[in-house]
Amino acid sequence: MSFELPDIPGTTLFGPQMARKGYALNKMCFSFNDKANRDAFVADEEGYMRRYGLSEEQAAAIRARNVLQLIAAGGNAYYLAKFAGIFGLDMQDIGAQQTGMSKEAFQAKLAAAAHS
Repeated sequence: MSFELPDIPGTTLFGPQMARKGYALNKMCFSFNDKANRDAFVADEEGYMRRYGLSEEQAAAIRARNVLQLIAAGGNAYYLAKFAGIFGLDMQDIGAQQTGMSKEAFQAKLAAAAHS
């Protein structure tokens, strides 16, 4: 059975190929349901990533705190939400990453839109 995803420019679609690519990353994210695992990750990120066998692409995205790179590395957005909390990122941080803007510029854009 073949599963073909549409091509949507600028969008990373999560299908079977991305699920395989991101298996280790998503399994690690799922482990964060347990506070002890979140604490272990914070205490030794590199060791925790090795424990789950992350690829260098995935590990580099974690080191960069870049949610979009994590998605491109096979991360499922629902699991990656746990990283945002661990990293101290809020939705405005993620919105800024998505638009390629600084957080401050993104906040200014939101404020301007609210007043128009």
